[in-house]
Amino acid sequence: MVVFPEGGVESSLRQVRMECTDEEPAWVDMDIIPGATKKLRFDVENGPPPSRSPLEAASPSSGLILQANFPQRRESFLYRSDSEFELSPKSMSRNSSIASEHESDLIVTPFAQVLASLRSVRNNFISLTNVPASSSRRSSVGSQSHPSQGTSSSSNNKLTVPDENQSRLAMETLEELDWCLDQLESIQTHRSVSEMASSKFKRMLNRELSHFKETSKSGNQVSEFICNTFLDKQQEIDLPSPTEKESPEETKPPGRTKGPLSHVSGLRKLRHANSFTGIVPRFGVEVSADREEELAKEMDMSKWGIDCFKIDTLTNGRALTAVTYTILQERDLIKTFKIPANTLITYLMTLEDHYHREVPYHNNRHAADVTQTTHYLLGMQALENVFTDLEILASIFASAIHDVDHPGVNNQFLIVTSSELAILYNDESCLENHHLAVAFKLLQEENCDIFCNLSKKQRSTLRKMVIDMVLATDMSKHMSLLADLKTMVETKKVAGSGVLLLDNYTDRIQVLQNMVHCADLGNPTKPLELYRQWLDKLMNEFYHQGDRERNKQLEISAMCDRHNASVEKSQVGFIDFIVHPLWETWADLVHPDAQSILDQLEENRDWFASQIPMSPSPGPDSKENNDQTSTLDDTIVESSEEC
Repeated sequence: MVVFPEGGVESSLRQVRMECTDEEPAWVDMDIIPGATKKLRFDVENGPPPSRSPLEAASPSSGLILQANFPQRRESFLYRSDSEFELSPKSMSRNSSIASEHESDLIVTPFAQVLASLRSVRNNFISLTNVPASSSRRSSVGSQSHPSQGTSSSSNNKLTVPDENQSRLAMETLEELDWCLDQLESIQTHRSVSEMASSKFKRMLNRELSHFKETSKSGNQVSEFICNTFLDKQQEIDLPSPTEKESPEETKPPGRTKGPLSHVSGLRKLRHANSFTGIVPRFGVEVSADREEELAKEMDMSKWGIDCFKIDTLTNGRALTAVTYTILQERDLIKTFKIPANTLITYLMTLEDHYHREVPYHNNRHAADVTQTTHYLLGMQALENVFTDLEILASIFASAIHDVDHPGVNNQFLIVTSSELAILYNDESCLENHHLAVAFKLLQEENCDIFCNLSKKQRSTLRKMVIDMVLATDMSKHMSLLADLKTMVETKKVAGSGVLLLDNYTDRIQVLQNMVHCADLGNPTKPLELYRQWLDKLMNEFYHQGDRERNKQLEISAMCDRHNASVEKSQVGFIDFIVHPLWETWADLVHPDAQSILDQLEENRDWFASQIPMSPSPGPDSKENNDQTSTLDDTIVESSEEC
C-alpha cells in the first residue's frame, strides 16, 4: 500500500522543488526523504530468521537477474498512448510511456514511471548544481541514468552544462518534478501501486475493446466475452431480469438439497478402490507392454507442448496421475519430502477421479497440461535455483488440483443461478474456492495424505501458497495479476540494480501466481495442432453452458451461443488483449527463455487472423457440433446445478 510517513515523500519533493527554483542552486541532502520501511524477510520453510541476508532467508540463489539491454518486441496494447483517455489532468501522462535507461526498454506502469522521472530529476539536478555525486547516499545505486523521453539528462554526473542550455534543462527538470508531484497527489491512499497499474490497464483495455467491437457484430461479441471474463466488475454485475416468457416462479433459485453448508460438495464414493499397494510403475500408472515405449516418447517433461490427449489414451485415462508423478520423480521431490510412493499414487488417482471426464475442457487432461507447463516454466534458466523445493512442490500441486470437480460452467453462471457454491463463497471465486476445498479434503481420505512427513511449518506454508496460487486462476483477477507483475518488474528495472531479489513472501508468491496463471492460459502458445484441439474442447464446453442458459431462459453468455459464436475472431482478440500482454511481461522477467514461446504465439495468432474471412465457424447444424452436443451426462448437469 502507498503509505506516507509524517512529512512524507510529497513534502520532501516540494522542498526540493522550492530550493531548485531559488536564484542560488541549493543542494538537498537526499537522506531527509523518508524511505520505505524494511520488508520482513520470509523463509518459506522456516519463517523469518533473526540474522540472515534477505536472499538466504527466502531463496538459495542470488536473485532473479532482469535483462535490460535487449531487443524486445513491444506489440501489446499496453505500450500505446493512453493520455487522451485519462480521467484527470492530475494523472495525465506526458508520454505514452517513459523510457528507462535504454530507449527500447519502455516503462508503462505509473509507479515505475514516477521513479524513472525522479531519477531523471536527480541526474539533471547534479548537472545543474555541479554537486559531486559521490556525496549522495545513492551514489552506489546504479550509475546509469533513467531519463524520460524528451528530457535532456546527463548520464555523466561530472558533466558541466553549458550556460545556454542550463535554463532549458532547469525548465525541463521543473516540469518533470511537477509531473511527479501531480502523480503523487492523485494517488488514493487506500490503493497499492500495482492497483494504479491495474486501473490504467483496464482503462486502456476498455478503449481497445470499444474499437474492436465496432469492427463487426462478432467483434462486439468477442469484446463482451473478454470484458465479462477477464475484468473484475465487482458490484457492477447486472443479474439477468426475467424475460417475457418467464413467470415469477420460474425465476426462483433451483431447490437445494438440505444439509450443512460447511459440507464439501463434490466428494463421492468411488466405484472402485484407489488404494495402491503394489510396486509403482515407471510412470505411476499401469500400461500394457506394447504401449510403454510409445508412452515414454510422449512423456518428455522438458518439451514445450506435450500431447496430453495422446498420453491420456495411452494411460487409459490417467494423464494427470502419470504427468504429476513423473514430474515429482524427476525433480526428486518425492525423496526430498519423504512422500510415500503408494500414498502419492492413491491420492493422484483419487484426485483424477474427481475431475469430470464428461466435461469437455476443464478435466484431467487440462490439469495435466497445466501441471507440465508449470514444470517447464519453473525449469527456465532465468529461474534456476530461485525457488525452494517447498515452493516448487506447492506450484506443481496447485497446478494439478486447480480445476478439480469443475462442473463445466463458469463463475458467472453459478452466481446467476444462485448455486450452492455461489452462496457458500459469497459470489467470490466460487469455483476456485471449491477446487481448493475438494483437493485438501481428499488429503484426509484413507492413504491419501501425501504431506504426512512435512513439518507443521512446512505444511502450513505450503497450504497458504497453494491457496494463493489456485485463487489466482480466477480469470476475473487477470488484470490485477498482470499489473502486479509488470509493476514489480519495471520498478526493479528503474531502480537500476538489475536484480529482482524476491526477498519476501509477497514478491515470491506474485511470481508463482503469474506462472500458474500463464500455464492456465498457455494453450495459445502451444503448437498450432495442439492449440486447435484444446480450443475445440473449450468451445464445446462453452456451447454446453449456452444450451443450459437457453433452456433456463437466461441471457446466453458471450461466446456460448453455438448459433453465432465467432471462434476465429475470438482467438485473435483473446491473444491480442489477454494472452500476449501476459506472456510479453513473463518474457521480460525470464528473458531470453520465453522468446520461442512468443514466436509460436504470434504464429498462431496470424493463422487464426487468416481464417476469419475464409473459414467461418461451424454452424449449429454442422456434424462436428452436433456430435458433441450431448457429451455431458445427467449426473454432471445435476451436480453443477446443486453447486
